[in-house]
Amino acid sequence: MKKKYMKTNRAFTPIRKYGWLFTVLVAVGGIWQPKLGLLVIFIMAALTATAFFSGRFWCGNLCPHGSLFDVIMLPVSQNKKIPGFLKSKTMISAFFIFFMFNFMRRIAVVVPLWGTTSFLDRLGFVFSMTYLMVLILGGILAITVNPRTWCQFCPMGTLQKLSYQLGKALGIAKKTEKKVTISNKDKCISCGKCEKVCPFQLAPYLDFSDKNQFDHVDCIKCGVCTENCPVNILSLNTEEEAIQLKEMIPMKDDIIVK
Repeated sequence: MKKKYMKTNRAFTPIRKYGWLFTVLVAVGGIWQPKLGLLVIFIMAALTATAFFSGRFWCGNLCPHGSLFDVIMLPVSQNKKIPGFLKSKTMISAFFIFFMFNFMRRIAVVVPLWGTTSFLDRLGFVFSMTYLMVLILGGILAITVNPRTWCQFCPMGTLQKLSYQLGKALGIAKKTEKKVTISNKDKCISCGKCEKVCPFQLAPYLDFSDKNQFDHVDCIKCGVCTENCPVNILSLNTEEEAIQLKEMIPMKDDIIVK
């Protein structure tokens, strides 16, 4: 049976609602004012840093392109199932290598201009044109397939996952990352709504760990599933909080029985 994915509000904060303006400013404005592209350097640094502690949190809460896809593109999107091959490790790895090779090649052309009056303009232009490329390609995929199609193989998403793996290896992300958590598995009615509203079309209700958490590396912690759960049993919690919540459930049930 063909699954139907639902269009629902994904912008719960001002950043998520209006962040797309930054994308347009850099991508389009950078054509006339190339130095605007230099702002992307700070974006790259920020998304890498947040991923170290919280995985792909940036994608779901702070990404300007994510705002564009969720706010501007969602209403006109076909909202179809995202093709599996776009989520494959082969596609993600190949596109990351392709993207980074071309990006570094363009940077290498600009580096010799260091110290000249045109250096910052030329460097900024590289970043703004990259943003424009994502706006155009990502926009086309968003409208014809699904708003978050680009995000499946986005090089910045891959960069975040690499940073996240380092954070996990050092034991830091385990303490700081908030994951989708179910308060009581027995109360889940398996309606699948969490999957139907998920921007990435993930299915938390089918894959909760023994700690009652959804551990998928591509979860962007956007909270759309927690906001739309019909029985209100989903939330975003750290592992420690999830364990405490799980231990509290039997206590609550005992009180109800008594």
